[in-house]
Amino acid sequence: MAGNAAEPERNGEFWADCVARITESRDKDSFMLLFDHFSPRVNAYLLGQGAAASMAEDLTQEALLALWNKAHLYHREKAAVSTWLFRVARNLWIDKLRKQRGIAYESDENLAETADSEVRLNADGERLKAVLDTLPVNQAQVVYKSYYEGKSHSEIAEELSMPLGSVKSSLRLAIRAFRQHFGENDV
Repeated sequence: MAGNAAEPERNGEFWADCVARITESRDKDSFMLLFDHFSPRVNAYLLGQGAAASMAEDLTQEALLALWNKAHLYHREKAAVSTWLFRVARNLWIDKLRKQRGIAYESDENLAETADSEVRLNADGERLKAVLDTLPVNQAQVVYKSYYEGKSHSEIAEELSMPLGSVKSSLRLAIRAFRQHFGENDV
């Protein structure tokens, strides 16, 4: 069950073509395809970087809005769409942290709050890494390729020479492990 035969293969070229259509004709359908595919991946990436859920959501929206507004700046020969988009999201996250740090220095109380939040961010990142390190290799690879590289399940299956069903099962098991570790069973 490798998916719908009528559905085009969504590889790097497919996504680059979508960005080109946005650049050329402001194609909303192409943007929605990009949004639906990359939004959960960018959000998961930002959560993995330590962003709070609401912040990750906001930054994901900003990153995808930047894709819409600045599609003309994307060059397929320089990077994959996923690389470009994740870099935009990362830069937005860094800017947000810098801005928070700048505001924090206005008062001792804010400084203490920022230090506490940085400790929490570092602790969350360490907790995510600790769980990732406990996963079987195939699950860790699937999580990394899906959430950090922004690859589709079929791309991962091809790269790792795994059946598509095994990729999906590995990802489900890994997500279950994360949920159990963070006390979010049955979420």
